[in-house]
Amino acid sequence: MMMRLVFCGTPQFAVPSLRALLDAGFDIPLVVSQPDRPSGRGMQVAPTPVKQLATERGVEVTQPEKIKNDLEFRSRLEQLAPEAIVVVAYGRIIPQWMIDLPPLGNINGHASLLPKYRGAAPIQWAIASGEAVTGVTTMRIDAGLDTGDMLMKRDIPINDDDTAVTLAPKLAALTAELLIETLPALKEGRIQPQTQDDAQATLAPILKKEDGLIDFQCTATDIWNRLRGFQPWPGAYTSFRGKTLNLVSARPVPSPPAEPGALKVEHGQLIVACGQQTALQLLEVQPEGKKKMAVRDFLNGYRPQVGEKLGEKLGA
Repeated sequence: MMMRLVFCGTPQFAVPSLRALLDAGFDIPLVVSQPDRPSGRGMQVAPTPVKQLATERGVEVTQPEKIKNDLEFRSRLEQLAPEAIVVVAYGRIIPQWMIDLPPLGNINGHASLLPKYRGAAPIQWAIASGEAVTGVTTMRIDAGLDTGDMLMKRDIPINDDDTAVTLAPKLAALTAELLIETLPALKEGRIQPQTQDDAQATLAPILKKEDGLIDFQCTATDIWNRLRGFQPWPGAYTSFRGKTLNLVSARPVPSPPAEPGALKVEHGQLIVACGQQTALQLLEVQPEGKKKMAVRDFLNGYRPQVGEKLGEKLGA
């Protein structure tokens, strides 16, 4: 079905959606992305992943710094008269004039089963909160934060070995599939938009550095979920001998109860006691100023003693 769209997106997560829409034959005369910014070790200015794909496919790209009061940008969109504006991980609040512009609305692919996990970090918070299932929702953007009417949903299991890094590409692919289904169905009147139940809503706010600080009063499973959810940033960190120690990978294990944060070394394994008489086996760590290392190398280099504790100097 030929539909004229404007696509708004910035990071890698949005790339499969743009690619799928182009491959399916949607008419996309303009792609909107955030401005290019310095990234990587050399802080070189690099095109956004969405811009990179659009350029490869010969699609015009615009990158306004701000969109609410950009009259030139507004005039360009009005001139194009898209039937819908598709927004996937664009990273900007959509102003009311843009919401009102296309007849089918601004269609967002959001990486959670709304109304749960509204906000900037739904993938990370779903894992960190111990969810067994997450998914994608297509919705019409309104003036609120991910509060618009829902169009279609698709769920996916969260595996025990999933982190935010491994789950994101799966949800990105699912978002692309769902948009390809949603847009024609919406145009043909085959979708009955559903109002979200605000009473069931949860928030997934943008992550802060301190979200990664481990509290060993929590259960081992809670800490393990946060460790998996907060990859690659802010990660999960504590302190050891007064310096930061990042926990890269770990798993809950049965262990005799001990004071939360206390370490135990047995059979070449490093166990840390957690809340409610639970325990976590540390598998890979990164001491401050060092590279990631397997626990056996940490044990050989630092020789932690039974009874030493994690988290005593950084406020955990």
